[in-house]
Amino acid sequence: MRGRYAFRSLIVVGALLVATLPAFAQQTAAQKPFEPQVGQAGKDVVWVPTPQALVDKMLDMAKVTPQDFLMDLGSGDGRTVITAAKRGARALGIEFNPNMVALSQKNAAAAGMTARAAFQNADLFEADLSKAQVITMFLLPSINMKLRPKLLDLRPGTRVVSNTFTMEDWEADETQTISGDCTSWCTALLWIVPAKVEGTWKVGQNPLVLKQRFQMLSGTLGSTAIASGRVRGDEVTFTAGNATYTGRVAGNAITGAIKGGSGGTFTATK
Repeated sequence: MRGRYAFRSLIVVGALLVATLPAFAQQTAAQKPFEPQVGQAGKDVVWVPTPQALVDKMLDMAKVTPQDFLMDLGSGDGRTVITAAKRGARALGIEFNPNMVALSQKNAAAAGMTARAAFQNADLFEADLSKAQVITMFLLPSINMKLRPKLLDLRPGTRVVSNTFTMEDWEADETQTISGDCTSWCTALLWIVPAKVEGTWKVGQNPLVLKQRFQMLSGTLGSTAIASGRVRGDEVTFTAGNATYTGRVAGNAITGAIKGGSGGTFTATK
């Protein structure tokens, strides 16, 4: 009899084990730390990490300093934000995937950078970018183009750096490609948000007519066509005849110096 009861007990225990194994497996899977996979789907793009060497190059090109506030759009595992924080900057990553946000926070803690590196679970199209001096991103060209109007409305001088992908006809102010061990995603592009200066100004008795296409300028000073016109942040440079004008925009005035010609200084007003 005892043998029969023991056999029945084994059957019951076995049945219980079979019933609880799926739940145990699910619990174990839930407890396993999240590990991002290259190519995993996101809201607008798949995740592909930027090589660390290119992260460094992007921050070099943007001349990131401890006085800067950097925002990384689609911040992934947090490497760009954490690297900027190590340079002394305050940095915020905007990431739609909450698992990636949690991973980034863990990585920032491991690096001792939680005081300067923060992460927000949010849609990058809804983020307020106005306080950033530097914007970094590794997004598809179509996403870049959707963001472009918002970027162009940022404070003049804001530095925008992209891994690989362009802004179409808004040409980059600088492009650099790294070599060495980097085999893919090795090009960084930098844009400096230009001040909006298109319109008619007055320099002395002469009208200064500026036509602007992103950072490029054309137009006339009096009856003389201007050449090599460019806006870099709030700095305006152009040549008229044998004189080069370089000035800074502040509201409805551009003030600066003239090199060549009769030399001196100039003020253009609207």
